[in-house]
Amino acid sequence: QVQLVESGGGSVQAGGSLRLSCVVPSHTYRYNCVGWFRQAPGKEREGVATIYTTDSSTYYADSVKGRASISQDNAKNTVYLEMNSLKPEDTAIYYCAADAASHYLDGRTWCPPRGDRYKYWGQGTQVTVSS
Repeated sequence: QVQLVESGGGSVQAGGSLRLSCVVPSHTYRYNCVGWFRQAPGKEREGVATIYTTDSSTYYADSVKGRASISQDNAKNTVYLEMNSLKPEDTAIYYCAADAASHYLDGRTWCPPRGDRYKYWGQGTQVTVSS
């Protein structure tokens, strides 16, 4: 059973920053896609950011574009999501997910922001942004 482990959530004031971490256990094959998703109470799960680990191609949801940065540290098997200028509407449980499948869009590698494309998930970390 593959278990991803998130950390870094917490409570911050609007305008603040957080860096979430996701440890992706090493395996006999590479996880090509790692994504960060979030779900707020009463709302559908949203794909926030994804990274194709082989070439670091990234995707960001419009809701976080310009405020979020996804990155990876291969030596630590860790993917980070740094978010700045946090807003109350960023309040949610943030999950990371990983999958070995490769995806392409317009001839380029990419990782879809769809939860059903990811096989392995973490338990989630709560982010609360107060105004």
